[in-house]
Amino acid sequence: MEKTLPPIPAKRYFTIGEVGDLCGVKPHVLRYWEQEFTQLRPMKRRGNRRYYQHHEVLMIRRIRDLLYDQGFTISGARNKMQELLQTERDKKRNGEVMLEGVEVIELDADDLDDMDSLLPGDPFDETAVPLLQLRRELFEIRELLAFADQ
Repeated sequence: MEKTLPPIPAKRYFTIGEVGDLCGVKPHVLRYWEQEFTQLRPMKRRGNRRYYQHHEVLMIRRIRDLLYDQGFTISGARNKMQELLQTERDKKRNGEVMLEGVEVIELDADDLDDMDSLLPGDPFDETAVPLLQLRRELFEIRELLAFADQ
C-alpha cells in the first residue's frame, strides 16, 4: 500500500481534514487513533475542533506506516511508538540531535582543534569558517551539558 504522501506545508496548525489529506487517512480514523495512541493529542478549540501541529502530523505518518505499510496491529504499533519516543527522549537527553534527512558528521575534539587554524584564505570555502566556529561552540555546550548531568 506504499503511497507517496504530499509534503507537509510550513504551517503552525492543521485541521483534521488537512491532516487526513497529508497522511492519507480519513478524519474518523484520526479520531480513533487519538484514543489508541496517548501520545497523539491535538489541541482542541471552539466546538472541539482539532488542530494538529507539525510534529503530530509526523507522528500520524509514522503510525500510518506502522499499521498500513509494516503490518503492525494497533497494540504492536502502540508499543513500537512508545519505543521510538523513548529512544528519541534518550537521544535528546544524551545531547544527540534528531535531524531527519540530514547527514550527521561526527567530530571529536582533535578535529575541532584543527579547524581553529583555518583562515579565510585556506582552500576551505570562506562561508564554512563561521559555521565551523558555531559547530565548535555547540560541541562545547554539549560537553558542558553532559558534564552537568553527571
